[in-house]
Amino acid sequence: MTDYDAIDFFRDDALVTDPYPYFEHLRARCPVQREPHHDVVMVTGYDEAVRIYNDHETFSSCTSVTGPFPGFPVPLEGDDVSELIARHRDELPMSDQLPTLDPPVHTAHRALLMRLITPKRLKENEAAMWHIADGLLDSFLARGEGDFVRDLAAPFTMLVIADLLGVPEEDRAEFRARLQRPEANEPGIGSTGEETMEHTPLEFLYGRFTTYIEQRRSRPREDVLTGLAAATFPDGTTPEVADVVRVAANLFAAGQETTVRLLGSALRTLAENPDLQRLLRAERRRIPLFIEESLRTESPIKGDFRLSRRATTVGGVELPAGTTVMLLNGAANRDPRQFDDPAVFDVERANARRHLAFGRGIHSCPGAPLARAEARVVIERLLDRTTDIRISERVHGPVDARRYDYVPTFILRGLTALHLEFDTVESEGR
Repeated sequence: MTDYDAIDFFRDDALVTDPYPYFEHLRARCPVQREPHHDVVMVTGYDEAVRIYNDHETFSSCTSVTGPFPGFPVPLEGDDVSELIARHRDELPMSDQLPTLDPPVHTAHRALLMRLITPKRLKENEAAMWHIADGLLDSFLARGEGDFVRDLAAPFTMLVIADLLGVPEEDRAEFRARLQRPEANEPGIGSTGEETMEHTPLEFLYGRFTTYIEQRRSRPREDVLTGLAAATFPDGTTPEVADVVRVAANLFAAGQETTVRLLGSALRTLAENPDLQRLLRAERRRIPLFIEESLRTESPIKGDFRLSRRATTVGGVELPAGTTVMLLNGAANRDPRQFDDPAVFDVERANARRHLAFGRGIHSCPGAPLARAEARVVIERLLDRTTDIRISERVHGPVDARRYDYVPTFILRGLTALHLEFDTVESEGR
């Protein structure tokens, strides 16, 4: 019997492969449960998580990506620490990123982001997705086997977001070389080890997009980057170049990572379940719900953090001002009070779309429509161009003894590699 209380969720690797028994252990005690190692209140209940997500006046997002590390710059003492948060929030890591902002700054910057990913632009971007997917599949499928995460999902998501933001064609090879890590399991933000936060990718993006925006403001063209450069805040004022750059860089970096993890879990499910694979091949209308159930059962973001501004009560549990809260999406999405037989993957689950994989409230993921479209395009084209997709037993072991490695962080949930074998339509026809 595992002693879950002895395991440090944030520092130990023991829960990386399968965190769900730990989540169930916490929920069985209380859906709002304080863990003993870092004094973080872990929220595993669906209703309780939604309550906190929707209450941005009580809960600040200033620590949303850092949680208890490295700690707040000053002691948070008193019944209301709102003023302390406002005064010192800029001293926290990643404090200039959209997920860590609170209103009114968040309101203005999110509105700027939504001007960059309009329905019209998303529709244009989706048209490019099919071409990008087929180009990558040409080489991926030709080998008869390969690492889906490294060779297809990662380059696909990078090229799609580059197209969305208008990165010039001649620069995309450099973006791919600089931003796609040679080892998919390289530690970064939220690592379970002692590594510091990784800033190099953002620094590269900041540099490139600063150049793009400055060039387009001085010499406008008929392109997406000019639209970025000309975007304004809701009140009509022109943002500083740095504001536009931060929003674009955040969308570029965050959108890729989570979508790669979604694609990896979805393809693992397809390759592990021949009957489900046959069903989706025959009935493509089921693919959108399959994607939602993939998001529910394997949320790409394990959790998100909040910091309570004032004393409050959630789920009958008192939370003092200054409490670090972790909203465990992966646990809330398996709350049996919300989802029947939550550990079962059910492609016909009526309420699958109620999952919290994209968060909720003012910080709900603005790129959710993009991620859903990317997943649909990749799955449809793989099904179009193959007759069978299988897990590589040479790499991952036989059915009764599979071996998978997951990203070693307490924030992300996803495979570092997924080796597939497949039969292609072309080979069947020969």
